[in-house]
Amino acid sequence: MTKWTPTHEAPAPLEGPVVSTIIGGTVLWFVLFLVQLPFYGWFDDHGHTWWVWTCLAGAGLGLIGIWYVRGRDAAIKRDAAAPEPQADRPTA
Repeated sequence: MTKWTPTHEAPAPLEGPVVSTIIGGTVLWFVLFLVQLPFYGWFDDHGHTWWVWTCLAGAGLGLIGIWYVRGRDAAIKRDAAAPEPQADRPTA
């Protein structure tokens, strides 16, 4: 049996508004946490407190994600703004 190999190039990765996407997701997780917080007693009575803590964990991990993608975005912009190194030309 032979291994299947693709016959075409892989597409280039899409670059979109990564920072704002991560910020939006983090805000959404935190809002969901705040919306569920007044109903903590109901969640506790029905054994669903993990829903509340999952939203808080999502917001916390989102903060780490914001830190990461902002650093990544800054590094990409820094690299794009850096001058290209000059190649040494041989003297004839």
